[in-house]
Amino acid sequence: MVEIVGKYQHQRNENLEEYFKAIGVPYIPRKMMLSTSPSLDITVDETGEWCITTSTFLRTVVIKFQLGVEYEEHMPGGITIKSTTTREGDTLKTVSVAPNGSKVFRTYVFSENECVLTLQHNETGIEAKRYFKRL
Repeated sequence: MVEIVGKYQHQRNENLEEYFKAIGVPYIPRKMMLSTSPSLDITVDETGEWCITTSTFLRTVVIKFQLGVEYEEHMPGGITIKSTTTREGDTLKTVSVAPNGSKVFRTYVFSENECVLTLQHNETGIEAKRYFKRL
């Protein structure tokens, strides 16, 4: 099994703008987010609490969770979503539900050299990928 914990640097995207449109990100914030090259820092402590820190020049977002336990994420614009993350081998899977009931899926697939993050909007089926190099 591949080590998930570590630091990763963004390399490229596939279909990210269409995904951001599908989930309702307004034009200017969307363009700003597309111009960033985030880094990921993934840790897990002795209690089993995972932490994914995403850092860009715009902001830093820290998500802490226990596998299989629902937690809240606070999105730009004051929206709070309910998320649950599970692990299947070399993969972390997150299901997020917005207040209106729409679902978003995030799948992090880890290998020796990279992390591929697949984002999927359930309502439209639109999917995007973000590729990160392991540092």
